[in-house]
Order: sequence, then C-alpha cells, then structure tokens
Amino acid sequence: MNHLLHFYGKECPHCDKVRPVIDAFEKETGQTVDRIEVWHDKKNEEIFLSYDKNEECGGVPFFINTKTNKTICGEATLKEIKEWAEV
Repeated sequence: MNHLLHFYGKECPHCDKVRPVIDAFEKETGQTVDRIEVWHDKKNEEIFLSYDKNEECGGVPFFINTKTNKTICGEATLKEIKEWAEV
C-alpha cells in the first residue's frame, strides 16, 4: 500500500469535488494516492477507522500520509494536498 491514502465514499459530494484535485496532483507530481472506498466495503472502513482512531475527522474525505502522519479532513486544494504529501 502507498503511504498517501485517501478515504472516500462512493456517493459523497465532497469526495467528488476533491477527485479532480487528486488527479491534478498525481499528474503534476508523478506521485500516486491510494483511493480507498469506505461506505460500501467493511474491510476498508476498518482500515479508515484504524487511521482516524480518535475520530479526529469522523468522515470522508479523509487523507493521511502514513510517513508523516499528516492528515486532511474534508475537501482540499491542490496546494494543501502538495503540502500534505511532502515527506
């Protein structure tokens, strides 16, 4: 698994808004973000909960950089995602 994780819900409107931002980040930087759907996959939901231990975010979209433990809760700009992805 990649160290850049994005947890999302299939029908989540906020997740839909951030999808093109992630696409732009990947295209611009050559880095990839693992996108993990949690609303329809119990195993993925458990993975999400293991990272959002204290329910700091409590929902999606939720981003975590597992190398730095930086997180983003909610929609994010390209600048915010670039800063989050820095190691």
